Amino acid sequence: MDILVQASQFILSLSLLIILHELGHFLPAKYFNTKVEKFYLFFDPYFSLFKKKIGETEYGIGWLPLGGYVKIAGMVDESMDTEQLKKEPEDWEFRSKPAWQRLIIMIGGVTVNVIVALAIFFGMLLYWGEEYLPSDALPYGITADSSAQAMGLRNGDQILSINGSLPERFNQVPIELLLNERGEVKVLRDGKEVTLTYSEEDVARFIGSRGNFLGFRFKYFVGQLAEGSPAETAGLQPGDELIALNGEHMEFFDQYLEKIPTFANQTIELTVLRDGVSKNFSLDIQEDGRMGVFPQSPLDQFQTEVKEYGVIEAIPASFGKAKQLLTDYIRQFKLIANPKTGAYKEVGGFIMIANQFDTVWNWERFWSFTAFLSLMLAFLNILPIPALDGGHVVFVLWEMATGRKPSTKVLENAQIVGFFLLLGLIILANGNDIQRLLGR
Repeated sequence: MDILVQASQFILSLSLLIILHELGHFLPAKYFNTKVEKFYLFFDPYFSLFKKKIGETEYGIGWLPLGGYVKIAGMVDESMDTEQLKKEPEDWEFRSKPAWQRLIIMIGGVTVNVIVALAIFFGMLLYWGEEYLPSDALPYGITADSSAQAMGLRNGDQILSINGSLPERFNQVPIELLLNERGEVKVLRDGKEVTLTYSEEDVARFIGSRGNFLGFRFKYFVGQLAEGSPAETAGLQPGDELIALNGEHMEFFDQYLEKIPTFANQTIELTVLRDGVSKNFSLDIQEDGRMGVFPQSPLDQFQTEVKEYGVIEAIPASFGKAKQLLTDYIRQFKLIANPKTGAYKEVGGFIMIANQFDTVWNWERFWSFTAFLSLMLAFLNILPIPALDGGHVVFVLWEMATGRKPSTKVLENAQIVGFFLLLGLIILANGNDIQRLLGR
């Protein structure tokens, strides 16, 4: 059921963005009296799931969910249908239009993607506002996994700065560490300031931990108990605060996460605070090293910041949010291009994207990730790669700068090269997904 919910959100989000992107090409093409032969959601090699011709345009849904397209007459595109190009140009063809009109048609999809992301952010800020955990509001410091500990961080450290500054929001802290190939971190440890440095090798380890290398420390309050678990059998209750294990003072969740599995098939003694009174419980830890306690939401222990927006405030905030996400996404490409970081191994395809959606239908999460996808599609499509919008834009700009139009043969060869390049990237991304599934 979880997979079905995720898949439904993924397909809805992707379909919405593809249709709007292609509409960005379709509308200016029609405005400039250019014939649009097809408007398709998904690709339709050999056959389509649905099609209907309205006027001069065939609208349809293909069976191959790798994107979508509009087929504009007189243009070298992914269909590689060049028969029409052998004839004399017609007034209603793409190739007959002035370069500036062709440029507007080609950047229309990317433009719409950016507008869609801004519109979603604007609506979300108005409706939900923003709630976040400030970086300087962590009384118990951070938690660091083995990769973060290898570069010198310790559980309980208070991060003071990363490369000279501290992000306002804690969720941006691990991103800043991850997206800088090397740098300096200052922390407060046992009342003393400690300076640490990290390198490409450290970043490679961070990436290998799948983004879970840094968290924030919180006390262990019982949220829920697994039915029939050792904790439920022993008598623990929601709201209990764990404060000791086998007589050793221990109050933080990460400490229990590390220690409890070492007592598999053994009996332990837990001390908890209930209504201000300490109580002891004996538990028989399961073979899998679990006791069946789910913690309360850690955010309940901290003072989060909540920002509400009016119409005027939401406009610049939407641009700021889009700029931050797009900047971080572009910075990721620098990591991927550096083989020392191993980031290319973590590039994901459709499965990874689908997994970013919630396993329950969460509209706030849905729209947030859809806005991010829209920005991602805008950036990827504007890259100067043949077969993408950016590749077509490069040729149009070349023509505008030199006054010489590239030959049809050049455009065809570039399209073929771009197609195989994109195919290779698709195979890499989705191959990584399959490897992760097999590994799991």
